[in-house]
Amino acid sequence: MPKVKTKGAAKKRFVLTGTGKIKRHHAYHSHILTKKTKKQKRNLDHSTIVVKANRKQVRECLALR
Repeated sequence: MPKVKTKGAAKKRFVLTGTGKIKRHHAYHSHILTKKTKKQKRNLDHSTIVVKANRKQVRECLALR
């Protein structure tokens, strides 16, 4: 049986934590920042954990079965 490959896009976007959760960055923080408030930009700067609804899809992209 062949090896299961990791999706390259997922490899760049997600990181596993020590407890096995998946960390991600917020979207909408790369360009067109002039119209966003300081508070919005500050809150988008932090990392967060992938929600339960998307966890299975992300794990499949990362070849974690």
